[in-house]
Amino acid sequence: MREIEQIYHNNFGIAFYWKDHNTTISDKVQLVFKETGFYFTVQELNLFCDLIEDSMIENACCEACEMKYSCHKFLLKTPCNSIDLAVNMTELKSIKDLVEGSLFKIELDEYVYGVGMN
Repeated sequence: MREIEQIYHNNFGIAFYWKDHNTTISDKVQLVFKETGFYFTVQELNLFCDLIEDSMIENACCEACEMKYSCHKFLLKTPCNSIDLAVNMTELKSIKDLVEGSLFKIELDEYVYGVGMN
């Protein structure tokens, strides 16, 4: 089994870098959730974050519903033009947390081990 360097995880999925011979390959992020895996650059991960936010705004119709986020599925666009995901609002929130948490950790590491180093 190949080694990984975890970036972020929640109850819904995980984001990590692949390792090759103890060297972290940090040009792309492996994002795995709901039996689905994406291999995104940080730029694509940022685009996915924007698409998630757009989807949350478009589908914010559950507040008055007694089923509250559990029944309605809709398509979530991805940075891959030919792939959309069918998710409900609860899943969307979990994906949002996974992507935002991953981006936060990536940006924090870039700062701490880059510009912020003395």
